[in-house]
This record gives sequence, C-alpha cells and structure tokens, in this order.
Amino acid sequence: MFSINDYDYLLPADLIAQEPLPERDQSRMLVLNRGDESIFHSRFFRLPEWLSDQDVLVINNTRVFPARLRGRKASGGKVEALLLAPPRFRENGGPPRQAEARALCRSSKPPKIGQKLIFGPEFTGEITALGPSGEISLLLTSPDRDLRQVLAEAGDMPLPPYIRRPAGEQDTNRYQTVFASETGAIAAPTAGLHFTPEVLRELETKGVEIISLTLHVGPGTFQPVREEDYSRHRLAPEYFRLPQASAAAINRAKEAGKRIVAVGTTSVRVLESQYQDGQVRPGEGYCGLFIYPGYQFRVVDGLLTNFHLPKSTLLLLVSALAGRDLVMRAYQAAMAARYRFYSYGDCMLIL
Repeated sequence: MFSINDYDYLLPADLIAQEPLPERDQSRMLVLNRGDESIFHSRFFRLPEWLSDQDVLVINNTRVFPARLRGRKASGGKVEALLLAPPRFRENGGPPRQAEARALCRSSKPPKIGQKLIFGPEFTGEITALGPSGEISLLLTSPDRDLRQVLAEAGDMPLPPYIRRPAGEQDTNRYQTVFASETGAIAAPTAGLHFTPEVLRELETKGVEIISLTLHVGPGTFQPVREEDYSRHRLAPEYFRLPQASAAAINRAKEAGKRIVAVGTTSVRVLESQYQDGQVRPGEGYCGLFIYPGYQFRVVDGLLTNFHLPKSTLLLLVSALAGRDLVMRAYQAAMAARYRFYSYGDCMLIL
C-alpha cells in the first residue's frame, strides 16, 4: 500500500526558518550522493565545486506577485483574501479601475455572494461567485486610481503559514529569486532563493549551462495529501511554459550525455511532463504531474531542493528520485546538524 504515513517525521519548531539569512548564498547545503549513499555538509556558495561543464541547471523564472490582501467586511469583521493568480484587468482605454480575480478567503464567517470587502480607502472587492473548492470570485475596484498600482501597494507577499509573522519590506525582495521575470506565482520556487548573481556567474564561468522555464506555483503544490493511499491524491494543475530554445538545449545536453540538474521540484515536474517519444517537447499549458516513489525519471538526473513538510507531495517527489530510506536518513542528519527548514531554510543537493 502507498501510505503517506511512511513519509512523516517530527521537526522541532525552532528549526522552521522564520527569516531569510542576511546573505542568500550562505545557506547550508546537504549534498546527498545516490551512488554511494553518502551525506556531505557544505554551503550553497560552494555549489560550483559540485558541478562541471558536463552539468546543466534548469531554473524556474516565475515571479511572485503580492497576492495577499488584508481588509475588513462592510460589517467590520476582519477578512483576508489570497489571490490565486494575477487579476484580469478590465481595459477601458485608460488605467484599469476594475479587475476580476479568484481567491481563497479567510474570515470569521463563510463568504456570501454580493458581500463587499474593503481593502483600503480607495480599494474594494465584491464577491461575485463561490467555487466548489472554497475559492471565491472577486470584482476588485479602485474608482479613482490605477488598480495595478493600488494592488502593488496594498498586497503583501504571500508567505506560507509556517512563517508566523506578517510579510515585511524585506520579503518583497527576499521571497523572490534573483532571476524571477515571469509574474504569476503565489509562492516562491524556494530552491532558487539561494542563488546570487555571483554564484550564477561562477557557474557560467565553469561551463555549467543554465536554462530557464516557467511554472507559476499555485496552491496545489502545498495542498495536503488527505488520502492515506497517496497514489489517490490529485495535484491541482499549474500554468507552465517551456520555450522552444530551452527544450532544444535540454535535448542537446541529453544527447551529449550531460547531467540535467533541476532547481526545485517545479522544474522537475515541467521537464518530466514534457518528455514524449525520447524528446523534451516545448509547450505551455497546465501541469498536474504528480510524482511519487516508483516513478521512472526520464529527463532529470539531479535536484537542488529545500527541505519539505512531512507527508507532502514535495517530499514524495524527492523520495521518488533518491529513495525513501535515503531521503529520510538525510532529513534526520539535517535535523541533527540543526539545518534550517522550509522556504527560508537551507537546501539539499541530490546527485
């Protein structure tokens, strides 16, 4: 039986990173070698020492937008809306004053159609529909200002719930990779948070090819596995784009026998989902590939990833690549060495 309980572990609460390190590339990096099952403790800025001109890094260039809106209902109660994708602005020939958006809503009472939400003195939302999975449809309005600017000012970076503090000014920059360029994610592809321009330059100088793709991280990535038999779980699809040039570069690298190292589980899912008939195919659409132990990888040879929540789809994916027992041993070693866990935490390089 595929039991999600086999992927549980007890993490001391003080190991959940609440703040980013002062310098991105100073994160610790546990190197896990699948060949001899060895574990080595390093630092992220040493990543170029572990790679060569026979390696290709694939990064996710998605950009997080300020998706969390805090406000109150017309009746006075507090409300919070997490936008699930960038709003669709209503164009009227000038700066947009209205937009439609899908969101998750948190308040003391269930949302109702027609309910008005007040996010600021010149920024409101009206609930226009209720979805089957708890999401709502919102009509956002700013009658006298450019709604794009209002959203940028009013929205907070959508930090995950295990970071138990409000998003601050530092998160605008630090909960974003240095190569983020395609806006659309509601969570950062956290394996990429460790990179600095200096590390990227050092990798390129060494001959490591760096290739980009896009997957806009959505709520499906963090959806809990509610079935004990995790093979029955369904992953909510997320938008991706794999450009022609990126797919061609990956295919050339595979033909040359080079190693494909994905930066983050999001990159893994796009690459594996686009493999058809011996080639990685370019394309865009929605990726719902759920990878768990037993999956046969056809593109990805290595993975740079953060440490993930117990009993999560992300931990299942990592275990599919490196094996459940070896991954759980690595997690125990990381906890014993007091690594920092989750989004602002340390990372693991699987080779």
